[in-house]
Amino acid sequence: MKEKNSVSKSKWKRLFRKKWFFPALYLGISALLLTAVLWYQSGTNEPEQAEDDKGIFDSLDFSGDEEATPVAEQDEVVKAPVAEDAEATVVTKFYDHKADSESQENALVLYDNKYYQSTGVDYAAADGGTFDVLAALSGTVTEVKEDALHGNVVQLEHSNGVTTYYSSLEDVKVEVGQEVKQGDVLATAGQSLFAKDKATHLHFEVRNGDTAVNPESFFNQPVSKLQEAKAETEAVQEEAADTSSQKEQEETEAPAEDGTDANADPADEAGDSEETPDASDEEKSPEQDEQPEDDATSSSSQAQT
Repeated sequence: MKEKNSVSKSKWKRLFRKKWFFPALYLGISALLLTAVLWYQSGTNEPEQAEDDKGIFDSLDFSGDEEATPVAEQDEVVKAPVAEDAEATVVTKFYDHKADSESQENALVLYDNKYYQSTGVDYAAADGGTFDVLAALSGTVTEVKEDALHGNVVQLEHSNGVTTYYSSLEDVKVEVGQEVKQGDVLATAGQSLFAKDKATHLHFEVRNGDTAVNPESFFNQPVSKLQEAKAETEAVQEEAADTSSQKEQEETEAPAEDGTDANADPADEAGDSEETPDASDEEKSPEQDEQPEDDATSSSSQAQT
């Protein structure tokens, strides 16, 4: 028994004499202490975290009492103003200056023996019957009137300066100030004096600000496309104006570069180009002015004789 104890003691002594023993022992104890501290802190913070999470969820209202935010109008897609099953088709196109001659010819309206460029599209049924006219976009009715030339007219205002225009209507079902949803029935197709050759039809326009655009180019496209097109058009117009201004400036500066006085008075140039009157001409002028008086005196003398 004594031998066993002496052997175990000698093993511990040899172990203590190892250089790595005490550093390893220190690291092990440190790891245990660090683990215990972290475990203790995590246990005490859980209730606080739970309270914080509860506060977050309490701030959210799931009761449904608040009104849902409506989908922005710019996300709405432009639709045709007629139902898909109405069997009404486009019989008059929008006049596009970039289109071919055949398309342009189909975009002319004859009235009072004159042709006018169409600023929208006309729909008509193959059988010549009437059909429902639908709101192409959600919006507000800003105008309802009876026009002597275009028949009954309804105009809707939408976001960002976009308006839709419906004319040649019958049985108008909306009034000014009314809010309408896309697809709501506004009226039925009727007739107008301006396009009386088309009988029952609908004239439809899309206006971006004060400019009429081709409705067919934006069907099934979001309203934001209209804004992009407007921005592109304004950029092109601005670029064209800058180019024209630069060209005029170059033409103005060109005579000065050629050695010609661009600021010369036209009257001075005209005076330099005129020939100096001859003295004999100046002497003849009074004789010509006096000629009628001489003739008159001669006639008077003959009358006295």
